[in-house]
Amino acid sequence: MDVLIHLFVGLHIIGIAALLGGFLTQMKAMGQGTARFVPGMLHGALTMLVTGVALVGLNQADDHHVNTIKIGVKLALLIVILGLVYVKRDEEKIDKGAFGLVGLLTMANVFIAVLWT
Repeated sequence: MDVLIHLFVGLHIIGIAALLGGFLTQMKAMGQGTARFVPGMLHGALTMLVTGVALVGLNQADDHHVNTIKIGVKLALLIVILGLVYVKRDEEKIDKGAFGLVGLLTMANVFIAVLWT
């Protein structure tokens, strides 16, 4: 079971990298007002959602303690991220505020995962 959990953790990190990487590659365009949500950002957010749900289930099945409040906060942030990216995925230009919010919420999600023990 531990190998499977570690596999999903790796996939979860890949999802985070895709979402945050897409944001970081558009930072210059954000300054110019031409930033857009690239497909990799949507795929990264979906990967995070699927692997995150799988991780919670696998950890509970393996009788590990799961901090449900922490998971709930992370899920709420991810749903906001996913909603913004999904709704505005076809727009040529994204408002700086909405684009920056996605980056901020993604980084907050990472720090919650790492620092909340």
